[in-house]
Amino acid sequence: MNVEPWYKTTLRWGQTNLVECDPERYDAQWWREHWRKTRVQGVIVNAGGIVAYYPSKFPLHHRAEKLGERDLYGEIVKAAREEGLKVIARMDSNRVAEDFFEEHPDWICRDIDGKPYTQGDKYVTCIGSPYYTEYLPAVMEEIIARSNPDGFADNSWAGLPRDKICYCDNCKSQFRAFAGKELPTSHDWSDGAYRDWIRWNFQRRTDLWALNNRTTKAAGGEHCTWMGMISGELLYNSHRFIDLQQILAQCAIVMLDHQRRNAYDGFEQNTEAGKRLHEIAGWNTLIPESTPQYQLGNPAYRLASMPPAEVRLWATSGFAGGIQPWWHHIGAMHEDRRQYTTAEPIFAWHETNEDILVNRQLLPDVGVVWSQQNHDYFGRGEAKEKTMAPYRGVVKALDRHAIPYVPLHADDIATAFGRVGAIVLPNVGALSDEQIGHIKAFVEQGGSVIATGETSSVDSLGDDRGDLALAELFGVRRKAGSHGGTGERNPNIEIFERHSYLRLSPEVRAGVYGPHDATAPAPTGKRHPILSGLEETDTLPFGGYLPVMSADEGTQVLATYIPDFPIFPPETSWMREPQTDLPAITVRTHPSGGKLIWFAADIDRCFAREDQFEHALLIANAVRHAIGGRSKVRLSGTHGIVTAELYRQENRHILHLNNRLLVSRQPGRQYDLVPVGPVEVRLSIGSAADTVDLRVGGRSVPAVVVGDELVFTVDHILDHEVVVIG
Repeated sequence: MNVEPWYKTTLRWGQTNLVECDPERYDAQWWREHWRKTRVQGVIVNAGGIVAYYPSKFPLHHRAEKLGERDLYGEIVKAAREEGLKVIARMDSNRVAEDFFEEHPDWICRDIDGKPYTQGDKYVTCIGSPYYTEYLPAVMEEIIARSNPDGFADNSWAGLPRDKICYCDNCKSQFRAFAGKELPTSHDWSDGAYRDWIRWNFQRRTDLWALNNRTTKAAGGEHCTWMGMISGELLYNSHRFIDLQQILAQCAIVMLDHQRRNAYDGFEQNTEAGKRLHEIAGWNTLIPESTPQYQLGNPAYRLASMPPAEVRLWATSGFAGGIQPWWHHIGAMHEDRRQYTTAEPIFAWHETNEDILVNRQLLPDVGVVWSQQNHDYFGRGEAKEKTMAPYRGVVKALDRHAIPYVPLHADDIATAFGRVGAIVLPNVGALSDEQIGHIKAFVEQGGSVIATGETSSVDSLGDDRGDLALAELFGVRRKAGSHGGTGERNPNIEIFERHSYLRLSPEVRAGVYGPHDATAPAPTGKRHPILSGLEETDTLPFGGYLPVMSADEGTQVLATYIPDFPIFPPETSWMREPQTDLPAITVRTHPSGGKLIWFAADIDRCFAREDQFEHALLIANAVRHAIGGRSKVRLSGTHGIVTAELYRQENRHILHLNNRLLVSRQPGRQYDLVPVGPVEVRLSIGSAADTVDLRVGGRSVPAVVVGDELVFTVDHILDHEVVVIG
């Protein structure tokens, strides 16, 4: 009989992140009872690295301050095994104390002047040194010999981030062997040596991942995997030289460390991260996620309890993206004991409903294309605004309009036809010739494409193509120049430098209630569906970045650019140049039937930055037009505060509905749950249903077939609802 390995079956995890005083206060019996109450199947236990929680044979392997000769790590492992739990040995290995530096100064990162890099009172170790290739493998072999863990994780395994360059002798010689060049002296993207340095660092981390797995498997058996930890944030992974495509392809299980809050992304970012990582690692790969029970933010209060509402919204958003739960505490004892009761109901529900939360297939309407290469080689030092914000704006707009999407890597466009009817390229400037070919093939098969900004303007390494590689397909041409900017606007400047608008075509105001306008043309023609919902206006606020483009004959221009004009004092607020011929939105239809839509105006970036509702409407309208109105999921009564994720599992469908209503000014923070509803759901799944069961509400609801849609109502959603249609 074949028994699946632990990383295919362990769905719920717990972690007490030990601190150095815990050997004196760890309550082993209480934590064993907590494991049982929260239904965990595996635990992550601090072993070694910066701090050892066992008496290591290595004299420089710093023992926890209160450890003495005790083996706290081993005791916890023994207790876990008695409870029938899987064990991951946790490492944190990217820096060392001064005695280590004095013994091995050549293992430490150096700046251009030869001075060691430090963080706090610790010295940062170089990823090209024997510290990573000899010392840490020996430590892992020691841990395996003592306790035989199921696998390893490492919190900060990827070494020095990319905002610093290491000039130690190891890096000098290894980079010379890789590129035949000396290390770059600055972060200069025009320098070929710097771009080679970027490529070399990505390869170094990928090689290290493989080395660590060879080490643990050789010592602990074929299923003793090394898993590092992976962030869900795209730019963080790029900053740490973690090539998601290369590394996730090697992952037996993805240990996800995605906890950050920011000023832009709410709880929906956790759903997006789960879908994006699954698309690379595979939907049969488990992705447990460290979910703190302590407060995050800036500052992070590691010993204070996170509000239960926030934990629930984060965890259930993860469930919608295929993520498994993993509670996480800092320290083994807390005076703020509210955090000990938050996990149990979440984990109990997960255990009861695990049958619908794994082994399923995502059913999106549209693919939103991304790649690290685009952020690295096109976004370069401005990736946050230049490439990440357009991606964020598109997915936020789709969430706002409850349109199911999948994050689609640029290398996977070739597999998209038949799965999605359309793809969106949000300022994906960097595309290889092969990726361009896949886009064209997608359209030839009848697929629709929405592109924004300067998509396809450079090759995969960031070299300018001269014109858009997709110019002929879309019937648009890149010209010299641009208007506006990509960054935040300064609220302290009275006259905004980007107070611009878009003019919609055809103009209709002459037939709309309002004072006589001698400049208004007589209404002619019919507005395109992309402009649906804007029938009473000829202009929209813009305020973004517009690369200058021209439209070929046969390409319809739906909107043009209106340049900035003063807004203070109010008496000066009138359009100085109300008409231009600069295309902002264009559309054409390919002979295959595929729709080709180009947003030259960066409304995706603008929506991410300013949350202008018309920008989200334009993006959603474009997607609906691109897929021919054949959305698999339609919601009404949600007012943009419920998102939908649809899955197929054998002979049934599973629909996640997540409440996105915020009562905090900070996205991703929440102190209370506010129910929303009723929500009418319309599904186009090609079949009727015998049952429609609410797994959170614990009841069935009636459904009727209207046309080709299955229609039912969910009365209310507190944090989430999971509907099983069978």
